[in-house]
Amino acid sequence: MEAREAVGRIRELSSPLEPLATGISPTLRPLAGIRAVLFDVYGTLFVSASGEVGTRAAGDHSTAMEGALRACGLNVSRAAAARAAALLPEAIREAHERSRRGGIEFPEVEIRDVFRHVLEILVLENLVEKSPRAGAADPGGSAEIDPELCEPLALEYECRVNPTWPMPGARRLLEDLRGGGRVLGVISNAQFYTPWLFPAHLGREPEELGIDEELCVWSYRFGQAKPSAALFALALERLAERQIEPARVLYVGNDLRNDIAPPARMGCRTVLFAGDRRSYRPRTGEPGLAGVRADAVITELVQLPELLVLS
Repeated sequence: MEAREAVGRIRELSSPLEPLATGISPTLRPLAGIRAVLFDVYGTLFVSASGEVGTRAAGDHSTAMEGALRACGLNVSRAAAARAAALLPEAIREAHERSRRGGIEFPEVEIRDVFRHVLEILVLENLVEKSPRAGAADPGGSAEIDPELCEPLALEYECRVNPTWPMPGARRLLEDLRGGGRVLGVISNAQFYTPWLFPAHLGREPEELGIDEELCVWSYRFGQAKPSAALFALALERLAERQIEPARVLYVGNDLRNDIAPPARMGCRTVLFAGDRRSYRPRTGEPGLAGVRADAVITELVQLPELLVLS
């Protein structure tokens, strides 16, 4: 799928989303000596209707699936769409279980592979016709699906079930931080379409906003999801090559378990973003998080530059 086409579809399927107040008071403590700022994406830089990529809290999933399938040229019945919507979380759970058996504590899927699996089942159950470029079912009973169909289908479905919109002040924040000479990056539970949110909603590629491609750790590329320490360790290794130690690295995210605990345990500074009730995850009383505290709590992105005192 061409990037320009994908960005256009995200824009067409998006409409303004305002963050919902959390009722939390900010805790604005100065953070001196920060040389690198790393961000979460969903619920931090972008409002997420479901609160997080890959969750199922928002929208009618059967209707969303039907719309996505039809947008990709597949004429399906409502029953077929409902079947596909039910198969999707099952396929994700099965993929997670396989990864856990392989020793990955916090697995991540490649959503295009998941959609391919779902489409193959629909074909075998005669609920959808193969695309003209797809092959016939093999003797073992599997059905070949045009792999090029899986990418637009995943994007169409995600935009319907988890619409996004820029968090107020996101672009201004990135521009201000870039102007301050700090290096910027992202560590995100993400899929292939996540980087396209930047040009779709902020009008610039991540790199044009000052986000260093080498410091972008997208979970789907590594088969692991936050709160896996491996994702944070990778970014810290790359920063160490630039002589930036963890104490001078700041991570900003909305989830105490996923975004604050791992980098804090690795010596980083942290800011908890409590700006949207949909995605704010304080994890109060959750086992394993006793004593975990962010260095600061903000309720608006514009508060962040105020904390970054130069030393």
